[in-house]
Amino acid sequence: MNKEQIITVFGSSRPREGDADYDEARVLGRALTKHGFAVCSGAYGGVMEAVSRGAKESGGKTYGVTAEFFENAKLNPWIDVEVRTKTWQERLFELIRLADGFVACKGGTGTLVELAVVWEMLNKSVMSAKPFAVLGDFWQPVLNRVREVELGRPAPWGEANGRLVHTAATPGDAASYLQNSLKQPS
Repeated sequence: MNKEQIITVFGSSRPREGDADYDEARVLGRALTKHGFAVCSGAYGGVMEAVSRGAKESGGKTYGVTAEFFENAKLNPWIDVEVRTKTWQERLFELIRLADGFVACKGGTGTLVELAVVWEMLNKSVMSAKPFAVLGDFWQPVLNRVREVELGRPAPWGEANGRLVHTAATPGDAASYLQNSLKQPS
């Protein structure tokens, strides 16, 4: 039997049901499940809730990594397996450790840290190569600016994809990219 493959999804805790970012993350959860993946998130609200909900609605398995650090945060009801940590740093590295691949959705400073840490770990080969997609064009200016420093010249739009971070236009594109990268049968 094949090992379960888990995709960790990063994103904002702010979107609520009915918001475009919530709806997109819910579709992402469904798409990841359709492509044979279990879904892992930070287990709280917003994108984390939506991606977990979409996965559960499609019959998928969900993991949620929580931290005692977030005293008032509540586990969302769509999580099958809670992995409890003490600090936000332990939580971040557990989200990374559990994953076979990653998707970063639109988010704030927390998502930026997650994106940067995964990207740096891939860049420095601190972890084995794992596919990483950003959803939509929200992160493209950041990716391009960093790529510009690496290249020593302006990076044309889209060149930031490079070999480490793939930009996916839709949730389905992200799931297909991960499936192809991980050689997951459909």
